[in-house]
Amino acid sequence: MEKNAQLTGHAACLGAYIIFGLNIILCKDIALSRQIPPIALFVFRAVGATVLFWGMSYFLPKEKMSKKDLFMTFLASMLGLFVTQLSFLKAITMTTSIDASIMSSLNPVMTMFVAAIFIHEPITLKKAGGVAISLCGVLILIFNSITINSGADHTTPLGLLLMFCNGLAFALYLGIFRPLISKYSPVTFMKWMFLFSLIASIPLGLRPVMNLDYAAVAPKVYLEIGYVIIFATFIAYFLIPVGQKRLRPTIVSLYNYVQPIIAMVISVIIGIDHLTWMKVLATVLVFTGVALVNRSRAASQQ
Repeated sequence: MEKNAQLTGHAACLGAYIIFGLNIILCKDIALSRQIPPIALFVFRAVGATVLFWGMSYFLPKEKMSKKDLFMTFLASMLGLFVTQLSFLKAITMTTSIDASIMSSLNPVMTMFVAAIFIHEPITLKKAGGVAISLCGVLILIFNSITINSGADHTTPLGLLLMFCNGLAFALYLGIFRPLISKYSPVTFMKWMFLFSLIASIPLGLRPVMNLDYAAVAPKVYLEIGYVIIFATFIAYFLIPVGQKRLRPTIVSLYNYVQPIIAMVISVIIGIDHLTWMKVLATVLVFTGVALVNRSRAASQQ
């Protein structure tokens, strides 16, 4: 049973981060189109996911959260959704793709230390080695991809700070709230997560959403927003708690490295990049690191 649970967790995380891989490309395209402000896109995601998760909850067994757990879910929402998504959507307009990718690659390292502090997940030699191997793989991939030239023209200090806040906030979310996530179904947990995030976004996002010139938005951008809401928000954020329940935070975070692999595969398929042995090596290193962390002592103490 434990092995089947881990397989389910790995499949859920892999699926979510494959979706996130394409989401990075589309979010950059939306942001750089200058037609949708980052806060407006954030509100669209929050509204869409809130409606979908609450609608889905009516067809499932009812779960009631205690007041304490609702408060903790509010804190989880601020870290895992509000700060994470808003800082990312703003940062990608202020950083080059290569700098954003390098900053994102630090997320599993942050998560490893956060999990050690808050839930006492030991940092074993095997785990640290696995994270290091995956990090080497993703850095090789970043520096050997021609798609890194897309994005902002230059990186600002604020952009780097926002990317750091993005990684730290999600690391804290993964490292602190696993016990809470394990108590409830993904739908129950996420319906409250997105509701709290939506409420928090209204003061910042109401005016940009109301003042948006919807007629001027290109049909392509609307399709990209649809993908972001349905796949990269509703489906992906349904899958992440499934993985969090079954896998340690460091392993979940390591799947972050799947995103540049997906971006590379898409670039090769559409003909704007080409496959090399260095990229194959990078992909092998990433998944070797994930496997090593999964076999570490901490992973067996679930």
